[in-house]
Amino acid sequence: MTFTLAIVGRPNVGKSTLFNRLVGKKLALVDDQPGVTRDLREGEARLGNLRFTVIDSAGLEEATDDSLQGRMRRLTERAVEMADVCLFLVDARVGITPSDQVFAEILRKKNAHVILAANKAEGRAGEAGLLEAYSLGLGEPLRLSAEHGEGMDELYHVLLPLADLFEERAAADAPETDVDVGEEDEDGPRIPTHDKPLQICVVGRPNAGKSTLINKIIGEERLLTGPEAGITRDAISVQTDWDGVPMRIFDTAGMRRKGKIHEKLEKLSVSDGLRAVKFAEVVIVLLDVEIPFEQQDLRIADLAEREGRAVVIAVNKWDLEDEKQEKLKDLREKFERLLPQLRGAPMVTVSAKTGRGLDRLHAAILKAHDVWNRRVSTAALNRWLIGMLEQHPPPAPQGRRIKMRYMTQVKTRPPAFVVMTSHPESVPESYSRYLVNGLRADFDMPGTPIRMTLRDQGDKNPYKDRKKKRPTALDKHLGKPGGKPRR
Repeated sequence: MTFTLAIVGRPNVGKSTLFNRLVGKKLALVDDQPGVTRDLREGEARLGNLRFTVIDSAGLEEATDDSLQGRMRRLTERAVEMADVCLFLVDARVGITPSDQVFAEILRKKNAHVILAANKAEGRAGEAGLLEAYSLGLGEPLRLSAEHGEGMDELYHVLLPLADLFEERAAADAPETDVDVGEEDEDGPRIPTHDKPLQICVVGRPNAGKSTLINKIIGEERLLTGPEAGITRDAISVQTDWDGVPMRIFDTAGMRRKGKIHEKLEKLSVSDGLRAVKFAEVVIVLLDVEIPFEQQDLRIADLAEREGRAVVIAVNKWDLEDEKQEKLKDLREKFERLLPQLRGAPMVTVSAKTGRGLDRLHAAILKAHDVWNRRVSTAALNRWLIGMLEQHPPPAPQGRRIKMRYMTQVKTRPPAFVVMTSHPESVPESYSRYLVNGLRADFDMPGTPIRMTLRDQGDKNPYKDRKKKRPTALDKHLGKPGGKPRR
């Protein structure tokens, strides 16, 4: 999915009908009565060779209070802000209404890519409304009929250049991961530059202090903060030079346990935060010192590890803690016990409010990034492998001896290794963990995700699969294998 398209407009202009046509299924309820859609619905759209996420929204209402219509409007406005492209539908048979004028002005401010489309424009009945749509000042309107499928080709040609634009942007923002390496490649991490800064993502539960921390790092009140949980709704990135290192830092919405996420808006915000993890090189998991290592904290850290990102654990609000030494000992014990897959990852204490500990956080980020880029020569790996095998040989399941002959590193970011072995399917998971833990300890790779693949070395015996045939009389006479030697 290269981009997100939000369909917005007044109630009953045909948004859900168009949504159903783009996803190819009747997922959204459709009725002549206005206001049927009250929530946001996402779907995977197909239009020609384009694949994108489409969002069906509630009809834009003029209410701004806390009534149902007001909440629906705020939900739709947030979808507009988070979407890459907005498709603004008007009813060509009704014509342009004062509400359409108001909403066109809102869209102009909230989204850079707005496509205007006049729906229900089939036949002569929609001609006047189509011409009137020019008055909105959003460019040439597309002539659509969502119900009959007219105008889909024109919509495709409008979306095509935008899809290319967002694909290029995603490629530029995406970090280099799973980088192939060879013996001739240089050791050491990529040096961050202003064109390709080090990409950091700050994740955590609501009200852990993520936005406050980033404001303190960049030295200005760029992000909205406050005592209420859940102020940040979508992933926002800021670029800065932190102690001479160019960085792009993503602030994300607080991630709560799935069972506690009731609002569709928060579901969108969390999915946006998960996307931000994929665009980061180093993920800072920010914990609240008063309630550290809750279930959702562990899930967030595990997600970052599974995505193959370097991880730094930061414990915030340290200035509020009185028994610091006792608390630190307790935190380290919980970290070792609850996140064994990140054993050795940096854990630092900070105060986003006062700025204390930020120097240690900066050093931990650079250290984690360096380890994430770690390169080990094949010669060193194979000397190490011999020692590990002598110290603790692999088991022999069902009497079959496992022989590990060769090891090499094939990727960095994160480090990935291949071991050539016999019977790779019989190597127990515990033995693979033994090797991975040994790599961490002996090559100074604490905390970073390590990928290890066991590959069959292949059988060198050319006669293994050849059927044994009975010797003929001539074989016996000539003394060939299987026959008696000639006298």
